[in-house]
Amino acid sequence: MIRVLGIGCRGEVSEAALREAAGKALASAPGPLDRLATLEERAGTDTVLAFAAHEGLPLFGLEAVALRGCPTRTRSARIEARFGTGSVAEAVALVAAGPGARLCCERQISTDGMATAAIAEGDG
Repeated sequence: MIRVLGIGCRGEVSEAALREAAGKALASAPGPLDRLATLEERAGTDTVLAFAAHEGLPLFGLEAVALRGCPTRTRSARIEARFGTGSVAEAVALVAAGPGARLCCERQISTDGMATAAIAEGDG
């Protein structure tokens, strides 16, 4: 069983916002993490790379098309219109955790609204 921290973020996100959202998710579903997942377009940014390195987690970037139709517990109309799923954080966590994955923690949002995080577990 693997545990995946999924993150969604805006382009101008700070590492502090990522840490805050991740901290909220881990407070809700404590335990070790095996990987970090986000959209491919965000995975190469300096902020996300620094966050992954700080957390010591391998980073998986997923194409937006992989999220389309992924059922999520929470829903953002803006995200649904753009990506075809209710939450980027929840969807990337579920997809990266593999078939049959389940959410351990639904989307948590940083105070500034720039980052979201969710945790899923699955068989990889």
